[in-house]
Amino acid sequence: MKAAVIESVGRAVVTEVPDPTPGPREVVVEVAACGLCGTDLHILQGEFAPKLPIVPGHEFAGAVVGVGAQVTEVAVGDQVAVDPSLYCYECRYCRTGHNNLCERWAAIGVTTAGGAAQYAVAPVANCVKLPEHVRTQDAALIEPLSCAVRGYDVLQSRLGAHVLIYGSGTMGLMMLELAKRTGAASVDMVDLNPARLETARSLGVSASAATPDELDRPQGWDLVIDATGNAAAIQDGLDRVAKAGTFLQFGVADYATRVQIDPYRIYNQEITITGSMAVLHSYERAAELFANGVLDPDVFISDRIELARYPQALEQFAAGVGRKIVVVP
Repeated sequence: MKAAVIESVGRAVVTEVPDPTPGPREVVVEVAACGLCGTDLHILQGEFAPKLPIVPGHEFAGAVVGVGAQVTEVAVGDQVAVDPSLYCYECRYCRTGHNNLCERWAAIGVTTAGGAAQYAVAPVANCVKLPEHVRTQDAALIEPLSCAVRGYDVLQSRLGAHVLIYGSGTMGLMMLELAKRTGAASVDMVDLNPARLETARSLGVSASAATPDELDRPQGWDLVIDATGNAAAIQDGLDRVAKAGTFLQFGVADYATRVQIDPYRIYNQEITITGSMAVLHSYERAAELFANGVLDPDVFISDRIELARYPQALEQFAAGVGRKIVVVP
């Protein structure tokens, strides 16, 4: 079968690899679409400690075409979205319900072969059946949505909050849609990319600008969310949190990113700084929200690119052109 392979740091190719074979409790999925994510760029850069070469792709959905001998939950022909998370269920963090912080954390498309291919193998426990009305070529959006749902779990948002989001890429726009549906009084967004801000405006953002200085909230925001991973945005966002507010580090920064904090202000104004790591007890809820129309795939997916052009798709994604880019085998 054809698959994208990150062969070494900075090098991705499309090549032939062996067809996957399911284990007793695994299924083979014929991939309908696989989304590109910032994590894929980190893997390309040699981060997240992947063992190269690796078939990337942790955001994917498709049709079941093969099942292991002990699989009864799904059948050939079922449409599924795949939660990429792989946990040991034995370490301290798994035993205390923090599986996303598993000491042996792994993920399909990060540490094992993923969905940037014609076929992918996954544990049946990671497969969520989709209703008939959901198009599998759109359902690659469920995995990033599940990360956004986890982010809102961490925020424990109160009704009537004023929210500021840095970055109007896919993840920032998903946080916007969730903020609108969790009782935010206002949701403002900043980005240096005018085209992306235009999309945010089409989705009903309260206000948008290139910098928060252009927005009228001198007292700050109750919830500030960084969806960029950019040091300058993070540093600025930390200074925009209102008293008793919360800053959520949601965007994935690289290992070398550093910012400064003001410990006295954090103490004196009771500011919370927290993070959200990937998926935790949120994938099924994201699948239900998606099936119920929380996102418009035609707005979120800007490009559908053939798998054969995976390296070029990565380049486009790295350049910040478009919104969600999916590759289609």
